[in-house]
Amino acid sequence: MSEHPEQAAPAPKRSRFTLPSAYTILFGLIVVMAVATWLIPAGAYDSDAEGNPVPGTYHEVPATPQRIVVDSLTAPINGLYGIEDEAGTISYYNSGVLFGAIDVALFIIVIGGFLGVTMQTGAIQAGIGRLVARLRGREKWMIPILMSVFALGGTTFGMAEESLAFYALVIAVMVAAGYDTVTAAAILLLGCGIGVLGSTINPFATGIASGFAGIPISDGIGLRILILLISLAVGIWFVLRYAERVRRDPAKSLVADMKADNDAHFKLSADDATRQLTGRHKAILAVFGLAFVVMMYAVIPWSDLGIPLPTLWWWFPEMTASFLFFSVLIGLLGGMNEGRLTSSFVDGGRDLLGVALIIGIARGITVIMNNGQITDTVLHWAELALGDVGAAGFAIVMYTLFLPLSFLIPSSSGLATVAMPIMAPLAGFLGVPQDLVVTAYQSANGLMNLFIPTSAVVMGGLAIARVPYGRYLRWVWPLLAILAGVTVVLLGVAAVLS
Repeated sequence: MSEHPEQAAPAPKRSRFTLPSAYTILFGLIVVMAVATWLIPAGAYDSDAEGNPVPGTYHEVPATPQRIVVDSLTAPINGLYGIEDEAGTISYYNSGVLFGAIDVALFIIVIGGFLGVTMQTGAIQAGIGRLVARLRGREKWMIPILMSVFALGGTTFGMAEESLAFYALVIAVMVAAGYDTVTAAAILLLGCGIGVLGSTINPFATGIASGFAGIPISDGIGLRILILLISLAVGIWFVLRYAERVRRDPAKSLVADMKADNDAHFKLSADDATRQLTGRHKAILAVFGLAFVVMMYAVIPWSDLGIPLPTLWWWFPEMTASFLFFSVLIGLLGGMNEGRLTSSFVDGGRDLLGVALIIGIARGITVIMNNGQITDTVLHWAELALGDVGAAGFAIVMYTLFLPLSFLIPSSSGLATVAMPIMAPLAGFLGVPQDLVVTAYQSANGLMNLFIPTSAVVMGGLAIARVPYGRYLRWVWPLLAILAGVTVVLLGVAAVLS
């Protein structure tokens, strides 16, 4: 016998490092900006009659450095409230840019309540269940149809975390039809994600970014629809090609080694197989869609477009009130009593409270920069750096810049709040429509949130489907490259034609 018996090798230590949350990152940026006000020269542009900065008029002004601790702590609060002038009046707009973010944050919370009430009625779940049941036996058609349905949710109300509720049902049906869990996960993850990438009226991306850029949400919608349709078509083709290959030869599945276990685990339940869509559910779904149609109509400046339709000039306060009204209407249609309706609304709002807080913290960065008078200095530097790239080059540079920023700040609302006050005026300097900056931002952010490991939707969805993240990443990267290429080309063409 050996004098030193063999011992089991110690298990490798796992790294305890994790990426900080968006809250920590954004608050850290506030502190960095406070320090920057001591280092970056203060400056300002002259303004035109409408309060917009005039290119070529930048000049230095006396420095007003910010207190690192006190001003960093109060910046998010001031960012929510707005700016108080000498007369004690709170100003929410300046140079066409929204300063106070309280109305945006409240809008987000009410949207959460609206979605919470709708989900509580079971109408969305029943609608998807009915669609799945109708297509049983023709499962191949489920891929384009379901991806389109989920993309519609992504492009209109930013459907993301809500999709996690449908994984069990879709996976069970697809596995029973001879596909694998990768196909099922892709239907949801890529369907919703591409919808968000091509957001048209998504209030969490397009709405917030347009608000902070000081433009209507309808500006640039034609380009965003084109990006959505082309990206969705490419995504459907990519998933269909893989799915049919797996159906013909299960050994080609990315999770072929897990097939027996997955087939047993994801067996379709009796409840899912008999899910019913009632007349009440249909009415609720109709009203749910109507809420977004009303919002879209009310924010479009029909008179500016020369279309003989009444222009309502709605903005965040009116849109918030509208979704509050539709929340109550859907709750009544769903047969909810007062207690259930209010609790569902509060629960839904609570789910998005974190998003509202992110907006306040992110807005604090702009408050520090504005109070330290370095915003125009940064804008001036960017003007000098990008002044000769041309419209197409500017749009592409913006898209490229938003990719790493989206990894640093995966929250679409947080990134929009931080970036739009600087990027949107820069577009104006170069004669590029500001809606191109909004489209570049949301497309880049949407692309990154299809695969980054900091996304709860990506990691949660893959965990439910039992798809290892590394395998998913190796499979999906060609699609990501194609989507990026499509977006860059369309942004460049749109900039040239603008």
